[in-house]
Amino acid sequence: MNIGDMVRVERVPDGLPPDDKHLAALFQGCVGRTFPIINFDGDLVELHVGEVFGKPAKQHQIWLAPSQLTLIEA
Repeated sequence: MNIGDMVRVERVPDGLPPDDKHLAALFQGCVGRTFPIINFDGDLVELHVGEVFGKPAKQHQIWLAPSQLTLIEA
């Protein structure tokens, strides 16, 4: 996986705080959708996902492990 590759979010990460419904909704809203890889932070992949909520892409970011993603287009 490289910056600019398109990936599909396959699942919500384990360990989200159970009382943070906004965070859970953010990740759940991304499952099954495709996004370009924006950057890497260590072993995590950065995605800009604001459009899921009708916002500019940069307004919301998530970081996921590559195992939670499927490469769609390199």
